Amino acid sequence: LLNRCSNATERMLEFAATLDPKSHPTALRKLGEAPKFEASPKQNYTTENKIAPKPASELPPVPKYTPYVDPLKKTAAFDVIEGIMQKRVMVIDGAMGTAVQKYKLSEEDFRGERYKNHTHDLKGNNDILVLTKPEVIREIHEAYLAAGADILETNTFSSTMIAQADYELDKKEEVRDMNLAAARLAKAACVKFTEQNPDKPRFAAGAIGPTNRTLSVSPSVENPAFRACTFDEIVDAYYEQIEALVEGGVDMLLVETIFDTLNAKAAIFAIEKFFEAHGERMPLFISGTIVDNSGRTLSGQTNEAFWNSVNHAKPMAIGLNCALGAKDMVPYIENLSKCADCWVFAYPNAGLPNAMGGYDQKGPEMAEDCRVFMDMGLLNAIGGCCGTTDEHIKSLADMVSTYAPRKKHGVKDLMRISGLEPFNYEPNEKDYRKTFINLGERCNVAGSSIFKKAVVDGNFEKALAIALKQVEHGAHVIDINMDDGLIDGESAMTRFVNLLVSEPDASKVPFMIDSSKFHVVEAGLKCSQGKCIMNSISLKGGEKEFLHHAKIVKRHGAAVVVMAFDEDGQAATEAEKVRICCRAYKLLVEQVGFNPQDIIFDPNILTIGTGMEEHNNYGVDFINATREIKRLCPGCKISGGVSNLAFSFRGNEPVRRAFHSAFLYHACKAGMDMGIVNAQQVEEDVYEKIDKELLEYVEDV
Repeated sequence: LLNRCSNATERMLEFAATLDPKSHPTALRKLGEAPKFEASPKQNYTTENKIAPKPASELPPVPKYTPYVDPLKKTAAFDVIEGIMQKRVMVIDGAMGTAVQKYKLSEEDFRGERYKNHTHDLKGNNDILVLTKPEVIREIHEAYLAAGADILETNTFSSTMIAQADYELDKKEEVRDMNLAAARLAKAACVKFTEQNPDKPRFAAGAIGPTNRTLSVSPSVENPAFRACTFDEIVDAYYEQIEALVEGGVDMLLVETIFDTLNAKAAIFAIEKFFEAHGERMPLFISGTIVDNSGRTLSGQTNEAFWNSVNHAKPMAIGLNCALGAKDMVPYIENLSKCADCWVFAYPNAGLPNAMGGYDQKGPEMAEDCRVFMDMGLLNAIGGCCGTTDEHIKSLADMVSTYAPRKKHGVKDLMRISGLEPFNYEPNEKDYRKTFINLGERCNVAGSSIFKKAVVDGNFEKALAIALKQVEHGAHVIDINMDDGLIDGESAMTRFVNLLVSEPDASKVPFMIDSSKFHVVEAGLKCSQGKCIMNSISLKGGEKEFLHHAKIVKRHGAAVVVMAFDEDGQAATEAEKVRICCRAYKLLVEQVGFNPQDIIFDPNILTIGTGMEEHNNYGVDFINATREIKRLCPGCKISGGVSNLAFSFRGNEPVRRAFHSAFLYHACKAGMDMGIVNAQQVEEDVYEKIDKELLEYVEDV
């Protein structure tokens, strides 16, 4: 029975004065000099249970929300490819580099007339052959189509300003011409073969490689927070490439060979930006690269964490390519096939490289190695990467022709976030406390004076040590906040997140990027390859600003915290909290298309025990609002800054910690999913172990 009597705060203060402020709520110590405490008589007690659920008959009905409809129209290729994938296994082409090597082209061949006097060697820059030796690329394309390929990749793996800088060709007109010519060559070959056999349509896929830069790994051993380029630079480079590929006539886009998921997120950001600008959406395939038998990308993510990070793009298909031969790829494709609700593909190498870096596996042998994918029902499309030729593709096409494709399946609707590892939140609806998500508060300048001092002093190594300790002590997510007048928030956020990403023991958990300034939050999102929680947006600035911010957060692929604020200010009462959160939920699911599982409401945990009567019911209001918001906004989550509750008792550790434990006990019974907490204390201060006398006073307040 919470908020039980009108003089609860006074009685709490009297009792708190008798306690050793350094003791723990589960091992309470009284001050030795203090007189024996005698509480004033309990008067004016209510018998009403203020946090009891209301009878269903007294509750308003759950609103009917209009399903989100994507305003962008889909290209004709969508339905055609979907139809084929339901009926048979599609075939992707093989390696471009392997095929080019057979022609033994010279430096002069690569240069052609166009680059006759270029200042840098160009041999090895296969992408420029679409301009200097288009007949070679055309011949390779047609050989793959003749072998049975349904999907033909453009020769544009490195056709970005960033990658072409290695050859001093980082000029917009050069890169545009490469992508345009490559797309036209691939599309022309597809049209030719489709006309020959209309029952087997062919598709040109705009190949978008990873670039030769990585956004999650520092090129400097001495400075792990340094990056050779920024997220925005990668986005701009990809946007220019996509623009030319689409103009050249590609049917779909393929983001491939992803060794750093943040690069892929930059590509997705650019793709979504392009789709929105042009009002049309085309099929998107995304392919990651597991670099070795650790089962991780070069930047350290597991393949399920990778999927959690990119599935906001709603790709038509997800897959893996390169680095491994078919045998080694099986367990990772199997895992991807289980967790992905879209089509799945693979295009492995022709076995493992020999001592000279070449590939010895022939087509029939590779096809037999790949047969296990089909026997296990894991794939909807298959192709070849390094070391494969048209011979390999023919063998694969013949092998898969007798197999039925993998059946697409749904997955449980959960909040799925990630660091280096996946974090799939499946609440225990009978006891939310058992599955409560500890959002570690010690990397928040408002939650730790030690962390704040480290950041102000520029001692980011000490700040990193604080993050590591939080994870060791049970934080499931690290909350990062740099909002302080002494700190340049954007710069500090960028530096610290980059540093965190370089430390696997810290970055294995997801991050909550936290700031009241949207540009600071976005700076943090641009540094994290995992799927983050963005904290926060609100209706304080009106609906237009709210929707604008929400769309950007969605494009970054993050879950979002929505504070219970609107144009009139902060929600304090239960009714205000419920009204504002329901309004925000409706906007997010109907107009932005946010997954309800990724919507987290913070209905404002406000300070109680202040001595002001209007504050007395704040704890009860939060708990009751939590229950009602969860009922009226299906799938949403509830969070809050738990340390706000007992600011009145700061300095008195046993009292504050007892408040936090008791509050979480009751709030979780109402459906609270997560909170910004001291992870170690939350694990230690079990409600059932709190000193019973202290607990009575706490719950009175």
